[in-house]
Amino acid sequence: MDGNDLMQEKDGIEERLVLAWDRILEIPHEQIIKQPYRDYFQEMARYLLTGKEQMHTSYTDYTLEELQQMNQNMYGDLLPEAYETSYGNPAWAVKQMGEGYGPMLSFLYAELKGVPNYAKNARKLELVSFLELFVQIYNCFEHEEEITPRQLRQIIYEFYYDNCDILIPYRIREQYDNRLDRWIRLVEESDLMDLRYLYAYGEYISEYELRTAAFLNQMPEAEIEALAFTYTDGYREGFEIAGIDLTKKKYVGLQYAIGQERIVRSAIKQFRALGLEPVIYCPPLSRINQKQNQRAGITGTPVNRQYAYDHRFDEGLYLDKAFMERKLEVLANSYAACKNLTELFAGPAVMETFGETPFEPISKKDCITLSDKQEKLSVEYTSLAGRIVNQYINRKEYSFTIIAYPSPEIGEDFEEIFRETVKVNTLDKKLYRQIQETMIEELNQAKEVWVLGAKGNQTNIRVQLHPLEHPDKETNFENCLADVNIPVGEVFTSPRLTGTNGLLNVSEVFLNGLKFVNLKIWFENGMIQRYTCDNFSTEAENIRFIKENLLANRETLPIGEFAIGTNTTAYVMANRFNIVYKLPILIVEKMGPHFAVGDTCYSYSEDNRLFNPDGKEIVAKDNECSIQRTENPAEAYFNCHTDITIPYDEIGRIVSVHSDGTQRDIIKDGRFVLKGTEPLNLPFQK
Repeated sequence: MDGNDLMQEKDGIEERLVLAWDRILEIPHEQIIKQPYRDYFQEMARYLLTGKEQMHTSYTDYTLEELQQMNQNMYGDLLPEAYETSYGNPAWAVKQMGEGYGPMLSFLYAELKGVPNYAKNARKLELVSFLELFVQIYNCFEHEEEITPRQLRQIIYEFYYDNCDILIPYRIREQYDNRLDRWIRLVEESDLMDLRYLYAYGEYISEYELRTAAFLNQMPEAEIEALAFTYTDGYREGFEIAGIDLTKKKYVGLQYAIGQERIVRSAIKQFRALGLEPVIYCPPLSRINQKQNQRAGITGTPVNRQYAYDHRFDEGLYLDKAFMERKLEVLANSYAACKNLTELFAGPAVMETFGETPFEPISKKDCITLSDKQEKLSVEYTSLAGRIVNQYINRKEYSFTIIAYPSPEIGEDFEEIFRETVKVNTLDKKLYRQIQETMIEELNQAKEVWVLGAKGNQTNIRVQLHPLEHPDKETNFENCLADVNIPVGEVFTSPRLTGTNGLLNVSEVFLNGLKFVNLKIWFENGMIQRYTCDNFSTEAENIRFIKENLLANRETLPIGEFAIGTNTTAYVMANRFNIVYKLPILIVEKMGPHFAVGDTCYSYSEDNRLFNPDGKEIVAKDNECSIQRTENPAEAYFNCHTDITIPYDEIGRIVSVHSDGTQRDIIKDGRFVLKGTEPLNLPFQK
């Protein structure tokens, strides 16, 4: 049996598919339903039938031009220039079909967008389930006595409640099961010089995926192998530094951007040399498996970031206490069924891209939102689901690596920026180790670190550090040297919350795919007390935006990390090309001091003993929240961690403050001034 057919068998499924397709085939020609709903259902029916046409074809059956047209037909109405009159736009759906039906039918549109991919990838259970949902709702609109919005919402609720055990288990398994090998075979067996392979994913393919693949195809194999080695060796080093035996593991989860397949193919060979088999999967298609507007797996250029933002809380249609408990039950059962796989899972290896124009969303009143009660349920679900996952993924035997390369979306200097990024990703670790040891030696003498902004940045915050009982053998700060987080260049700690007070301010920052303007967060005893930004015209909108997208609908979060980034080479590159606010957090966090809100860097693995290269043990892994993990895990973990970086040019001082009042500057006026760290200023001079 093909690995992709696992979990897709069920009695009568072929008969159900025939009946569903036959019924949908009739809809574009029927005049029974009155307007404006008739146009909606006929458009959706025609779209769904494109999935039927692709069920038994391959990308090799079409020319590149035909594939491009098919991709345009699939996603064209979501592109920014067409989105105003798309049913995927809740505002348009409401304008056409009213406040009662519009949001729900826009939600249905978004869910049915995945049907061609279900069809193409032989995921028949999910396919027939969504086809039958569409037919069921269509039939309700056929009756003279019109279905009420409340009845429509009940149909949607019952569908997701009843189909949890279809939609969730496959999503869990595909993240760990190497037998679901469709994408592995695509990477290994395709002619990557023939760019038609890009369309096999079923994702939106922009000019940037085509240009990335074409650019990598021009590179000599030795360069490709070197790019892959930076990625795979960083992964190996992560296990070595943490003292984890990699030989006990069998699977590595590969996440990458469409177009990077040449690097991935080389990486697969290198991971196999380490004894690891790849697991590759695409982003989830259904809202039930999505988290706000975030995506994971094989990703491409978003067809429209506003579309994803508009649908980020679509689960508001069906989320209640009973549904949450049902979903948790299915999640637990799904992980239990995969236990033999998760025990052998080593962790993810991620290749990101960067360069997109920072997205500033438009807030729309017609989008589905979460009620106050649903927000609390969403937070509760995240906490309980995180505990289930960590029951089966042993963080003491788990690691990861992340690296990033530019997308052609970054502009006309793409190729030069790519080459400069390679240099940033491969800086001299020995040099940075020595410089960062000097910095850590000073910071280990401090009771707190005082950070002050400059040039309009109003940051003024004092970060409390843990007292060291044995300073000759212990350290508060980890010396980060490009293993799990590439590139090199930061020292970081989990600060004490008590006594950590003040204001964090950043003029512009790109977090979780969204641009924040003049972000301000006030902390009291390490917990977020209040916050604001300048994204929207009203304070209420700004506060709501931060709560939803930075606090994940929580009332507060702690400071989970304080770090000083040392990668001035990356910062100078970013300013040279004017791409500071287009870089990913992975690089940005190395370009100045940063504060993470949420969990510490050591969440779920606090008991692992970790040592810096100088032999000192890292002891600052807990804070007042995480220390509750045994007695009260619900208060210990938040299952989020977002880094917020202040660029060097907005830093007035970073001061190491000793117990006796002694103060030593680490950074002053945006430059490193601590003796022994001066080489970090050389890139500024060049």
